[in-house]
Amino acid sequence: MGQTIIRVEHLTVGYGSQPVLNDLNFEVQPGEVFAVLGGSGSGKSTLLKHMIGLYPPIDGHIWLDGIDIATAEGATRLSALRRIGVTYQSGALFGSMTLAQNVRLVLEEYTELPDEAMNLIARMKLDLVGLKDFAESLPAEVSGGMQKRAAIARAMALDPAILFLDEPSAGLDPVTSAGLDQLILRLKRGLGVTFVVVTHELPSIFTIADRVIMLDRRARGIVAEGRPQDLRDHSDNPVVRQFFNRQAGALEMA
Repeated sequence: MGQTIIRVEHLTVGYGSQPVLNDLNFEVQPGEVFAVLGGSGSGKSTLLKHMIGLYPPIDGHIWLDGIDIATAEGATRLSALRRIGVTYQSGALFGSMTLAQNVRLVLEEYTELPDEAMNLIARMKLDLVGLKDFAESLPAEVSGGMQKRAAIARAMALDPAILFLDEPSAGLDPVTSAGLDQLILRLKRGLGVTFVVVTHELPSIFTIADRVIMLDRRARGIVAEGRPQDLRDHSDNPVVRQFFNRQAGALEMA
């Protein structure tokens, strides 16, 4: 697929000096959907927070499009972080602002575009996610699935090369979740966006993911990497097989 867009090398992450995940190594290629899997407490959200620069790693490197955000500072670090967009599990929209205003907020913060241009871009991003007719709606006036779509539109406001999605299907019914999966695939095909998706939803994993890594809290690291179908059908790791075949007890999920 070309040059690696994300490279994680010998990464140890945690909080303070207490590691949660040790010595992680993996790469993400441009234009693919890369999923991070694992049971409760396996470190999925911890890894995501470090990959988007919220916390410094205990050790190791996180290269985003050639820039190591673990060591980069100032304008160089900001340049790398401007290349990413993030959505959170709850959507994290501002309830007192319309969907268009939520998207526009990013443009107000990071650009000096005129009002007319920011309004146009906000509506274009909402149109991309199927919310053209809901630009003036408040988050409380639309469904949970629409809120997730609006959060993706906001994450795309600055045309990032990489989108990080934290549990995008959480709390959604199967039909709405399937629609969100198709949106991700459409954005991947149409815009060439690279996705890193944290999830444990098996239907979504098999629909959207080109490759996955699976984390395990007992191993404190990666126990599997590859195509989800291959891991389901051919892994010799019982923890991995039980996860992909939904067999109880494998991951001691809370």
